[in-house]
Amino acid sequence: MSTATPAVSTDFALAYRDFMVESITQEMATTKKVLAAVLENKKDYRVDPKARTAGELAWQIASVEVQFANEIADGEFKMEERYKQPATIAEIIAWYEKNLPEALKRLKKMTADQLVKPLNFYGAFNYPAFFYLSFLEKHSLHHRGQLAAYLRPLGSKCPSIYGGSADEPYKG
Repeated sequence: MSTATPAVSTDFALAYRDFMVESITQEMATTKKVLAAVLENKKDYRVDPKARTAGELAWQIASVEVQFANEIADGEFKMEERYKQPATIAEIIAWYEKNLPEALKRLKKMTADQLVKPLNFYGAFNYPAFFYLSFLEKHSLHHRGQLAAYLRPLGSKCPSIYGGSADEPYKG
């Protein structure tokens, strides 16, 4: 089932893109702190047999954020995995630090016409390309929250995310 495409101005699409790219860029610093809190010797920890391991979840966050941004820039969503998972948490972070800014640059180069062009999202949605920037950020934040909930049980500390934590108090 496909949803209707809302009509928007190209000026709005450009401004929204710029706002979301800035927001995603700012979230990247916090995401890196959460990824870095995954202990290498505990990256195989999982909260439940059906859950991803901490390492798998760290890679899910980093890789899907980059893939989704690139797919928006490409004007097409594909279900295939594009990237090979690095072996260590440090390598995941380094990969993320290199590849997310490159993907965000691609988004910044999109024209207004590209941003308002409807993109089919696996038959579920058919929204203008710029709309999916919010989905990209929400998807990443959702999984980052999951990973943050793993940190104390795996023996790590939870960093400040949107304010202080018991492990990293807010310093106003």
